[in-house]
Amino acid sequence: MKILVVLAHPDIGSFNHAIAAKVRDTLLQDGHQVVFHDLYAEKFEPELPAREIPRIADLPPTIQQQCRELAEAEGLVFIHPNWWGMPPAVLKGWIDRIVRPDVAYRFLEDDKGEGVPVGLLKAKSALIFNTSNTAIERERDVFKDPLETLWKNCILGLCGVTNVYRRMFCVVVTSSQKQREEWLEEAMQTTRQYYPPDEERS
Repeated sequence: MKILVVLAHPDIGSFNHAIAAKVRDTLLQDGHQVVFHDLYAEKFEPELPAREIPRIADLPPTIQQQCRELAEAEGLVFIHPNWWGMPPAVLKGWIDRIVRPDVAYRFLEDDKGEGVPVGLLKAKSALIFNTSNTAIERERDVFKDPLETLWKNCILGLCGVTNVYRRMFCVVVTSSQKQREEWLEEAMQTTRQYYPPDEERS
């Protein structure tokens, strides 16, 4: 399978980077084709220029390429911290510029925004690995877990991705080395559960 993995964390020593490395290595070992983007390392420009807003905009080559990668992916993995109930700005900007009409979704003819778009993505499953310094119970009960709604309902669901698994690892700041190793093992097992080894290429 062709799997798109997108990482958004500025610190190369972060647990997010450790998760990304574990996921990428697992996918490669299991015979998958991995397209990997570390948005901070690549210095991805998150600002959406006005010229890119039209559906038929003439996009820069790097944006065109990433749109193709998203459209062709058979599986998706996003890795990022929970910052104020949102992804980092660089990932939000990636969504603004890459998750485009006619790439990820299409509105029906004569739709004026009232309807639900038709999802176009080939990928029907996605993994979201988040880190947080807020306990899961507080995130859910006090803040209503905005990342859950954002990814499942506001982004992936509208693009035709029907099987979305999201895991929040927390509380990271007080976690032990043993706990982190267990989380990495869980990330590996979850990755293999959703994207089993490709027997023809592994």
